[in-house]
Amino acid sequence: MSDLDDFDRRLLALVRENNLEPARILAEKVGLSLSAVLRRLRRLRDEKIIVADIAVVNPALTGSALTMHVLVQMQQAGPQTMDNFARAIVRHPEITGAWDVTGDDDFLLKIQVGSMEEYDSFVRRALSEDKGVHSFKTLITIRNIIENDIARRPLRDG
Repeated sequence: MSDLDDFDRRLLALVRENNLEPARILAEKVGLSLSAVLRRLRRLRDEKIIVADIAVVNPALTGSALTMHVLVQMQQAGPQTMDNFARAIVRHPEITGAWDVTGDDDFLLKIQVGSMEEYDSFVRRALSEDKGVHSFKTLITIRNIIENDIARRPLRDG
């Protein structure tokens, strides 16, 4: 594991908020030279501390306004059943996040769809027909409060 200093932590906080911020602006904000910031960012990527540069997409504007979290309980939580389910779910584009969890449930899925009809279709294809699935419970998201660090800013209307 890499030793992160205060400059690294400040850089990470800034790129979490906007990974397209020019390096010269990052350098000004953290008080380092441009070359030092570029070196640190390269190291953070090389050491897999920064694992991806992604875009946070507004689901309401891309036809996936409904977000559900689904708790899935398997028939048996054996390694083969768990691995088979994990391999199967990656084929469903509606699943935008998936976690193997502890407790009464075995998986937590984040599902994004445009309508309840699309969700029903997804459930039939991905969960109801899977013989390894014992049961599942759906939680419908009412509003997003925190998603990544960008949502930690105060909520604004509009």
